[in-house]
Formats: sequence, C-alpha cells, structure tokens
Amino acid sequence: MAQLGFDREKYLSLQLEHIKERRAQFGGKLYLEFGGKLFDDMHASRVLPGFLPDNKILMLEEMRDEVEIVMAVSAKDIQSNKVRADLGIAYDQDVLRLIDAFRERGLYVGSVVITQMIDDNRPAKNFKRKLERLGLKVYRHSPIKGYPHDIEAVVSESGYGKNEYIETSRDVVVVTAPGPGSGKLATCLSQMYHDHMRGLTSGYAKYETFPIWNLPLDHPVNLAYEAATADLDDVNMIDPYHLAAYGQQTVNYNRDVETFPILNLLFEHIMGASPYRSPTDMGVNMAGFAISDDDVCRQAANQEIIRRLYRALVAERRDELDSTVSDRIALLMGKAGVSQSDRPVVEPALAKAKKTKGPAAALQLADGTIVTGKTSKLLGSSSAVLLNALKVLAGIDDSVDLLLPATIGPIQNLKTHHLGSKNPRLHTDEVLIALAVGATTDDNARQALDALSQLRGCDFHSSVILGPVDEGVFRNLGVNVTSEPVFQYKNLYRKR
Repeated sequence: MAQLGFDREKYLSLQLEHIKERRAQFGGKLYLEFGGKLFDDMHASRVLPGFLPDNKILMLEEMRDEVEIVMAVSAKDIQSNKVRADLGIAYDQDVLRLIDAFRERGLYVGSVVITQMIDDNRPAKNFKRKLERLGLKVYRHSPIKGYPHDIEAVVSESGYGKNEYIETSRDVVVVTAPGPGSGKLATCLSQMYHDHMRGLTSGYAKYETFPIWNLPLDHPVNLAYEAATADLDDVNMIDPYHLAAYGQQTVNYNRDVETFPILNLLFEHIMGASPYRSPTDMGVNMAGFAISDDDVCRQAANQEIIRRLYRALVAERRDELDSTVSDRIALLMGKAGVSQSDRPVVEPALAKAKKTKGPAAALQLADGTIVTGKTSKLLGSSSAVLLNALKVLAGIDDSVDLLLPATIGPIQNLKTHHLGSKNPRLHTDEVLIALAVGATTDDNARQALDALSQLRGCDFHSSVILGPVDEGVFRNLGVNVTSEPVFQYKNLYRKR
C-alpha cells in the first residue's frame, strides 16, 4: 500500500472552519473564487498522497445548503473553441459537464456568466441560447476598456456598472470555471460593486491549492506546481506585500503578486477600504497544515516534476515545438535535485527495449515490484506489460497465457482484414475486452480483471511515444504514464 503524506480529514475540517471565519469577517455574502480543478484534481492527489481528487467537492458538500455555484466562461474561449488539454473537450462542453457533476453531488448551480461578451460573437450567443433552452439562467459581462488599470473607469457605471447583476440566493457564492482566463475574479469584483451600489455587504476570498503559501519556496510540492504550469509562465515567489506587512515569508505566484496593487485599489473603490494587505491574505487554502509526512510529499512531488518533464518533451516532439517548456522544467528539476534517472520505471523500460530491439515498457506496482513488457507478433509492449502486471497482482504464474492465441487471432483478423488496421497487435483496450470475454469461463482471466483496481497510482514508462488508445486506457486506470520522446514509426501523419 502506498504511503500517505496528507491528512484529508484534518484538511476538510480546517478548510471548513477557515471559510466560516472568512464569512464572519465580512458579515454578508462571500464570493469565493475557486482556482484549479474542483473535480478530478489528480495533480493534488499525486503530490500530496492522501489528498483525494474530489476533496474540494467533499468540503462543499458539507456546506451544500449555504453554497451556490456560478459558472464563468469567457466568450473568447467559446469563439476560439478552446479545449481542456487533460480532457480533450472544449470549454463550452466542459461547462455542461461540470454542471452535471455538481448536480449529481447535490450542489446548486444558480447560473452561468459569459464574460468578455461582445455582440458579434456568434458562437457565444449560440451557447447562451443553448443554456437558456436547457433551463439555466445566463448573464453577460462585457469587456471593460482600461481593465484593470484604469480604476476610475472600471469601478463606474460604464465599467462594472454595465455588467448584468447575477441574482444569487445563498450566502457563499462559489465562482468557478473550466480553466484559467475565464473571468472568475472580474465576476466576483463586479458582483461586489453591484452589491455596494445596492447597499448590500459582501466580500471576496480565493481558494487556490497551489502554490501552498506556508511551504518554502523551493519545497518540491511548490516546484511541482511550477512544473505543471510551465506553459503558462507562472513563477512562484515570496509575497513581498505579506513580508512587508507581517514580517512573514509566504509563497504566492507572480500573477497574483503583480496584480495585487491594482486589485487592492479596486477593493478600496468598491468597499471604501481594502480588507487585505497582501495576495496571501486573500487566500483560504489550508492544505499546508494537513501535510502529515513531509518526506512522503517531497518524494511524490519530485516524481511529479520528472513526469511533467517527460510530458513536455513528448508534447514538443509531437508538435515540433521549441524546448521552452521542457527547459523550464529541467531547471526546476535542478532545484529539486532530481534527474530523469530517478524515475524507477525508466531504466527497466529502456533496458528491455535495448535487449529486444523493439518498443518496450515497464510498470511499477505499489509494493515496488517492476514488471516489463516487450513487443511481440501478438501484443504491443503496453498490452504485454499490462497482462504481466495483472498476473503478478493476481498471483498467476508467469507461464500461464491469459489470452490464448486462438482468442487473439480472430481479433487480429478483424482489425487487418475488415477495419483497415496496418498493426495486427492488440492494443490495451482490445486486450481488456478479450480478457473480459475470457473471464466468463476462465478463473485466471477473472482474477486478472479483479486486480485492475490495484493499478491505480502505479507508474508506467514506455520506450516510445504511446498512441492515444493505450495512453487513454492507462490514464483511465489511474496509472501515471510517461514515455520517451521517440516515435515508434517515421510516418509524417500520426493519428491523435
């Protein structure tokens, strides 16, 4: 069993208490900007072992009767058909996915606000109509000339005053979005302006898990956040405003630090006085206080930094990009004192590839056992290592064939003769389907299938770039995937 370094129960308790304190500070409605991922926060679960991917949702469920969710999405992102890289779906579709997910957990989604809306943005207007036909309340926020630097213009009837006021019915309004740049902060400030004009009391706080403000700047958990956002030019830094105000070193990131003077002036114009003296003051994140084993989290974060480097190298190789992102992550690896060779599955995968003169893969199980797989006439290396790992987990002798050639043959025939595939070897999804069919009559196949859940959290490395099918299967199984930035074939066209 993997070691835990994070106390989720303590985290949930501290987080709820701190949000209650922040609500009491303002005495009215609290607009809570949620950064990062509310669902499936896999990065947090990888660098803080014990942090569940849905911890934030569990926390909101404890407050469900007081919480209302407002989804923000930028009209510019709708028009450009911006896609979430981790899910491969456009932002407008992710809005619908997130609303469904919130509702399934019993959380109330009050409305959607489309930010940066202009009249000639037809895709955004079509999306607005679609949402309204689905029974959702939709509000429009327009671009503001001079935002955010022209304070007088922004905090005026021709600035925030032009935005439609979002009618809310609960005391904690969570403003979230499919991704960065959606206008969450501007939505919160616009609401506070309208509340002030109506004589209502309201305040603002930010819930962003990373960087963790009370960990050192060079702590691997904070370095892993920089690695994860290397393509966004985010840089962790000491919060100079917090240091000047309290004499305490805390960590924030460059965008919040750079915009704080403007944000502070906006607060002063809206509320009469700013409630905050630093960017760190605005946050409500308690994750740093729930780390129960710092060494475990350090090791997990170091592994994440290495994984991020491999991911960047593969992305640059696929798209023929400059090495800008991977170079940044390599520098972070230097700060953390780790290298690619510190990822345990790398050397076995490369050694197997060298020995067999073909693509190979390695997978590390939870107890540290490393299993390898090679390319054969029947199976690709990913399929081979998957079956080998399931044998070990299920206690099945290595000599046992989980899939008989008589089972594999018809599938290969279907692929090559009827579906036009040039590769007769079975992909991981085809292997699992064949295994599921075999499990109806074969105890070994059934035991192997039952062991699938034990792969979650395991590490995998391939000597070549994986195809989308194999990569997707491993990710769905919760396996942490990396590969060498090397194509198996020299084709110019590659299916994504």
